[in-house]
Amino acid sequence: MKTDIVCDDEYEAQKLMSLIFIKEDKETYISGILNIIKNEIIISLKDKSAHSILLKDEENVEKFADFIQSVFDQEHDLVSTKMNKSTIEIIKE
Repeated sequence: MKTDIVCDDEYEAQKLMSLIFIKEDKETYISGILNIIKNEIIISLKDKSAHSILLKDEENVEKFADFIQSVFDQEHDLVSTKMNKSTIEIIKE
């Protein structure tokens, strides 16, 4: 399954890409979503830190949260990410 997430700008897209970071064993550093405030999503990492990412709009926040939830539930694994300007393509299996 694939989705495209549009961030507020290229900086936010780079930040999200670096936080998703897929290792060889298909793991992500993101461990959960702490809060959603309009177009801002606050995520928790496995090192217990929290980070804020601004997406283009509330629709992209909802799309990302729905897409990533099955990864948190260990139903799917992330297999690749690709960035094109402020858009990130995320693929899971």
